[in-house]
Amino acid sequence: MSDTARLAAAIEGVGNLAIAVSGGVDSMTLATFAHRTEPDRTHVVHAVSPAVPPAATERVRALAAAEGWRLTIIDAGEFADERYRQNPVNRCYFCKLNLYSEITRVVPGRVASGTNLDDLGDYRPGLKAASEQDVVHPFVTAGFTKRDVRQLAAALGLDDLAELPAQPCLSSRVETGIFIEAADLAFVDRIETLAAQIAGGPAVVRCRITSRGVHVEVGTIGVTERARIAAMAAEECRSAERAFAGVKDYRQGAMFVHAP
Repeated sequence: MSDTARLAAAIEGVGNLAIAVSGGVDSMTLATFAHRTEPDRTHVVHAVSPAVPPAATERVRALAAAEGWRLTIIDAGEFADERYRQNPVNRCYFCKLNLYSEITRVVPGRVASGTNLDDLGDYRPGLKAASEQDVVHPFVTAGFTKRDVRQLAAALGLDDLAELPAQPCLSSRVETGIFIEAADLAFVDRIETLAAQIAGGPAVVRCRITSRGVHVEVGTIGVTERARIAAMAAEECRSAERAFAGVKDYRQGAMFVHAP
């Protein structure tokens, strides 16, 4: 059985789906495939909050219009949850608990996520919330890795998505234990947007809020671009009266201070 046949079978076996779409490659690809395969049984849900980059919401709306999705926009309410805003190491658990509970409340069908096999090897407390809320992961069922998802995105004609860097929520940029503030996340989004414009292409860029100040992490880019990002970030920090801690190489999960 082919990869796409296994994925189609995983989706068909669930029935009506309420797919949680963040705006990243995984969930957007799953939603596109599911809607093209089972349009009458696929509902797409996107949550907006200070932790979601506006560009991600724009991507969701644009693809929903192009593909004809049934799209529901919600506020998952995680910013009303003090457990989430205290930013413990398992913050994602409370985020996903709020998200999946709200989707279940407002949209009929089994909640589905874009989780793939590679995600299972990371520290992802949101998966515990998914298990408690009976969320299904069709990519996991079908045996898809991140590479498989990107290949599927390209095969579906979603070329921009296929090259999109990983897009975790903006709260992931805040060091464990620092209270989650909407103003901090808006600042992070501004820095990352400007830095991505300088870096060009699908470069990974992260603006980190830490107890030592703000620093920017970048993937593989040129020396000139790195220097320009440093100058931009330093100026933005001065304007916002924030301490600038420099530019570093990208490191996944750098803001988990005490991750298991």
